[in-house]
Amino acid sequence: MDYLNAYELWLEKATEDEDLVKELADIKGNDKEIFERFYRSLEFGTAGLRGVIGAGTNRMNIYVVRQATQGLANYVLAKYGKGSVAISHDSRIKADVFMNEAARVLAANGIKVYITTELQPTPVLSYLVRYFGCQAGIMVTASHNPAKYNGYKAYGEDGCQMTDVAATAVYDEICKLDMFDDVKTMDFNEAVDKGLIEYVADEVYTSYIEKVKEQQINPGVCEGADLKVVYTPLNGAGNKLVRRILSEIGVKDVTVVKEQEMPDGNFTTCPYPNPEIREALQKGLELCEKVQPDLLLATDPDSDRVGIAVKDYDGSYRLISGNEDGAMLTDFILSNRKKNGTLPENPVVVKTIVTTKLVEKLCEKYNAELKNVLTGFKYIGEVILNLEKTGDEANYVFGFEESYGYLAGTYVRDKDAVVASMLICEMAATYKKQGKSLAEVIDGLYDEYGYYLNTTLAFEFDGSEGMQKMADIMTSLRETTPAEIAGYKVTGTADYKLSVAKDFATGAETEINLPKSNVLQFNLEGENMVIVRPSGTEPKIKLYLTAVGENKADAGEITAKLEASCKEILGL
Repeated sequence: MDYLNAYELWLEKATEDEDLVKELADIKGNDKEIFERFYRSLEFGTAGLRGVIGAGTNRMNIYVVRQATQGLANYVLAKYGKGSVAISHDSRIKADVFMNEAARVLAANGIKVYITTELQPTPVLSYLVRYFGCQAGIMVTASHNPAKYNGYKAYGEDGCQMTDVAATAVYDEICKLDMFDDVKTMDFNEAVDKGLIEYVADEVYTSYIEKVKEQQINPGVCEGADLKVVYTPLNGAGNKLVRRILSEIGVKDVTVVKEQEMPDGNFTTCPYPNPEIREALQKGLELCEKVQPDLLLATDPDSDRVGIAVKDYDGSYRLISGNEDGAMLTDFILSNRKKNGTLPENPVVVKTIVTTKLVEKLCEKYNAELKNVLTGFKYIGEVILNLEKTGDEANYVFGFEESYGYLAGTYVRDKDAVVASMLICEMAATYKKQGKSLAEVIDGLYDEYGYYLNTTLAFEFDGSEGMQKMADIMTSLRETTPAEIAGYKVTGTADYKLSVAKDFATGAETEINLPKSNVLQFNLEGENMVIVRPSGTEPKIKLYLTAVGENKADAGEITAKLEASCKEILGL
C-alpha cells in the first residue's frame, strides 16, 4: 500500500483519538507531511518501538501500539499457550493511554495483565516481570528523547529487553496483521472486573525497595555522614522511589529541584531530558549554587539512568561523565567488597564495548573477570542470565554502560537508577568520612592509571533521506579502512557486523563471539580508539572517542584531533 492510500485509509478508520483526527485533517493536501507519516511503518526491534507521537504508521499512536501488542500477544500464545504480561509507563505524553490500550489488547486475547496504578521507573517493570513470573513485559517510554517522542520497550520472561530472536518473532507476527481489522480489544473496566487486568499492590514496590537495599556495600555508612544532596527526577518517574531509597539508607538532607519534581511529559525546563546533556542539569546546578550540596543526582524520565555533578575544589560543581561515575563505582564496589570479605572468589564485571577501558585496569587490580558486550543493557542482562544457568549468578558484581546506566545485583535485568543513586550516595558518604570528595576520588584514579577521556559525538540524519545517508557512511568505512586517524596509525579493527577483528601488526584475524551489530571499531596507537555506531533507536550516527593522555589537557588535545579527523573522514 502506498503512502497516499494509507493516508486515505486512516482518514476513514482512525477515528477513536481526536488528536489524530485533527492531525490527519490538518495535513490534507500536504504531500510532504503525509509522506513523512506514512512512507514506512515503525519497526519493532530489540528496543521495541520508538517514534514521534502523532498520526500514521511512522508515528506512535494507539493504533500502532495496538498492532504491536497484538503481535506480542500472538507470540506469547504461540510460544507458551497462555501467559501474563506486566505493563508500566513513565511521564511521557500519552504514556498512560498507550499502557491502557496495550492492556486492553492483551486482555482480549486472554492474557493476564499486571498493570501499575501510576508511572514507575523502567527497572520496576523488569522487576514486575520476574516477580509475577510473566512471559513478557511492556514499558511505555522514550527514555531520554525530546518531548515529541514516545516508545514501547518489550521485555522477555527473564526481565531483559527482548533478544534479537524474540523481537524478530514478534515483528513477524506484527507484519501479518491489518492494523485496524486484525487487532482484538476489550473494554478496560470489563477486563478489570474479570480479573484479566490486575493493579500492582503497594507491597510489591516495597519488595523491590528491599531488593535494592540488599545491594548496599557498607550498610549504615550514610547515617551520620551529613551527606547533602540535590536531586532532580527531570519531570520523570524517579521522584518517589529514589527519594524513598535515599531516606531509608540514611540520606536525609535531600533538596529536590521544584521545577522538575512532578511528572510532565512536556519537559518545559529541559527540552532534552537526558542527564548526559548539561542543559538538562542546569536547574539542578543553579540550585546547587544556593544549597551547596556534596553532589547532584539527576535521573532521566524513565529513571533507568542517573547523572551526577560533584563539588569541585573551588566550590563550583563539576559534571561527572557516565564513564567516570562507572569507573568510580567499579573501584568502590570491588575495593570495599574485598575489604568487607563479601567479594566472590570469581567476581564478574560487565561493560559495553564503547565504555571506558579504564575498567580493564581496575579489574586487573582486583582479579575480576571483565566481560565486554555490545551496546545495550540487554546484553549485560544476558551475561547475568548465563551466570544464573551455571549457578554462578552470585559472581556478578557490577555492570554499566557509558550512557549513565548501572546495575548492581540481579533482582532486575535492566539498568536501574534507583540502585545507582543509592550506591553513589553510599560511595560519597564512605569517602566523605575519609575526608575525600568524589572529585578527589576520580582524579586519584587518573593519577594512578592515566587520563582516560571518553567523548561521544552524535550526528542527526532526520527524514527519509537520513537513514540512507547513515547506511552509505557505514558501507564506505567498511570498503575503505583509513590507514590513520588524526595522525594515529590504525593498528586494528573490529567489525561487529561481520564478527571479525583484525590485528594489522600480526595480520591475525579472530572471530568476535558476540551477536552481530552494525558497529565498527578502529584501534589506534597509544590505546586511543574510535567506534562508529548508528543508533538503534534514533536517526543518529554516534562516534565514541577514547583518548588516553598523561593528563586532562593532553587527552583533550588528542580528542580534538580525533574529532576533526573523524568528521573529515565521514564527510560531516
